[in-house]
Amino acid sequence: MNTQPQRFGILVVPETAKGLDPAALVRHAIRSAVVDATGEQGASGYPRYVGDGVEADIDPETRAVEALLVDGAELTLGLVARVVDANEV
Repeated sequence: MNTQPQRFGILVVPETAKGLDPAALVRHAIRSAVVDATGEQGASGYPRYVGDGVEADIDPETRAVEALLVDGAELTLGLVARVVDANEV
């Protein structure tokens, strides 16, 4: 049985927004997306999630974003991705 989460929210926020709670992160988000599990492993070896123009390899245990493309490109310097529950986006 697959117990990994099937959906996450991703928030792209300025690096200075570190440490904020999810509600505050939503207010600071430059971009948000709800991503669904594809059932595939990404190049990083972690599960691949896709949706709303975002492709991400996410470690479901730690919620660390191991790889990320937004509209086919990497993030600009100074921006970071944070994983939240899909209903928080």
